[in-house]
Amino acid sequence: MNRLDVIQALMRQKDLKNYLEIGVENGHIFFRIKSSFKVAVDPNFMFDTSRRIGKTLINPYNLTNQYFEKTSDDFFAQDAPSVFSQKKIQLALVDGMHEYQFALRDVENTLNYMGNEGVIIMHDCNPQTQGAAGRFEDWETGEWNGDVWKTVIHLRSQRPDLNVFVLDCDQGLGIVTRKQAGDAGPPSVALEPAPVFAPADINALTYDSLVKNRNKWLDLKPASFFYDYFGLQK
Repeated sequence: MNRLDVIQALMRQKDLKNYLEIGVENGHIFFRIKSSFKVAVDPNFMFDTSRRIGKTLINPYNLTNQYFEKTSDDFFAQDAPSVFSQKKIQLALVDGMHEYQFALRDVENTLNYMGNEGVIIMHDCNPQTQGAAGRFEDWETGEWNGDVWKTVIHLRSQRPDLNVFVLDCDQGLGIVTRKQAGDAGPPSVALEPAPVFAPADINALTYDSLVKNRNKWLDLKPASFFYDYFGLQK
């Protein structure tokens, strides 16, 4: 299972259509989404007009795409109020700058424009090596997931109004939803208790500490849990 599978399943079975993607790059995910309301945000799109036209011929839903080639901070400050004035976000992929505070701002800003039934998917939440798990300025070679895992810990410890867990697939897919009445649910979809941290302590957490507490801190779930949590058919 990967992030595209998750997005498409939620669109088909939960009818979540209004889509935001932060960190689009070459549009590998974005152009394949079938929705008439899609918003792309990235400071440096890695595609040109001819690619947009080609992708529209393949997937006509791309005809109504909205593109914002700027940072997500600037998008939310300058454009989001008008873009989402009539339609709330129902589904969002946060895959921008893979650092704790950047990802946190993206999630919290998205929540400001998201409906109660909306879902946020965060990529790169479960790094497998220390080299992949640090800040961009410290990264050398190989996979880079950054410290988005700290964003997961922050949300789980500081936002009791949210359900946050990580699917153990596609380098860690963080799932963020608003809590609804009756969320305790049956044991098959039970979530782990939130970790207890002061906000000031989260940034100082090390990768070694994550390794020792990965399952508990991230509430790491098998990919199949996705279907149980949302009540979907596999």
